[in-house]
Amino acid sequence: MSRASRRSRTAPAPAGPTGPAAGSYEISTGTAELVPDAYAPGSWVLHVNGVPSSHVDPEHPERLDFEYMRWIAAVVDAHLAAHPDPERLRVLHLGGGACSLARYLAHAHPAARQVVVELDGRLAELVREWFDLPRAPLLRIRVGEARAVTESLSPATRDVVVRDVFAGAVTPEPLTTVEFARHVRRVLAPGGLYVLNCGDTRDLAGARAELAALSEVFEHVAAVADPAMLKGRRYGNIVLAASSAPLPLEGSPGAAALGRELLGGAVPAQYKDEAWVRSFVGGTPPRHDPVAEGARDGA
Repeated sequence: MSRASRRSRTAPAPAGPTGPAAGSYEISTGTAELVPDAYAPGSWVLHVNGVPSSHVDPEHPERLDFEYMRWIAAVVDAHLAAHPDPERLRVLHLGGGACSLARYLAHAHPAARQVVVELDGRLAELVREWFDLPRAPLLRIRVGEARAVTESLSPATRDVVVRDVFAGAVTPEPLTTVEFARHVRRVLAPGGLYVLNCGDTRDLAGARAELAALSEVFEHVAAVADPAMLKGRRYGNIVLAASSAPLPLEGSPGAAALGRELLGGAVPAQYKDEAWVRSFVGGTPPRHDPVAEGARDGA
């Protein structure tokens, strides 16, 4: 999750990781706590301001313990198998935490060039100290605000953009609008993938509004979640995906393969294609950036 200074800079890389050390740490936006995973010896859970942010297994970067992160990885892997060349993969992560997904992709695609945008500069430094992350240019941690950094990037310079940004339990609204989706579309190369973690309540209003925004900007949109979440029985995560290139359709071999992958793990999930998205969104209006006062007054 991306969290304090709005300046954008690259987090300084220490000479080498000192290794994880359990404890509470003051960071730019509050407090980080690193605790051992009681159920997986050698693994760690990072809490930011009391909220679980990341799970890291230092010896096994391919292991993703948070289910929504495993779903994101499955969607990215499926898309890369059908579209961009994984040997020249360029990934932008909006929201850093402990860089769990970046470590996974570095393991799966060693030649990938990744940039992680993290709002909290001190947290970025600590993560570099705790864990053996790939060095630049393979993995750079850029300290800055997610939207500002995205708007600063050149067109068609990323193959995958991942958004996993929260302030508490909510994604900041400027990252959920049609206008922000257009910025992401501009940054993506043709056929690139935008995949995002949407935390939502039982009414699923947030997911509907986000999918409505994505549908205005991208030709193809899909979703992944567990059945209980999709039926509005609990609060949780829905993973959304959007691309200018086709995403798997229900009944296709690609959707079947992705569905099998998503059924593994502690919380089985379902893949929903663009036809389901259209029905789910219905007439829900998308969010837009606030209209500037001068524009509202006709100035």
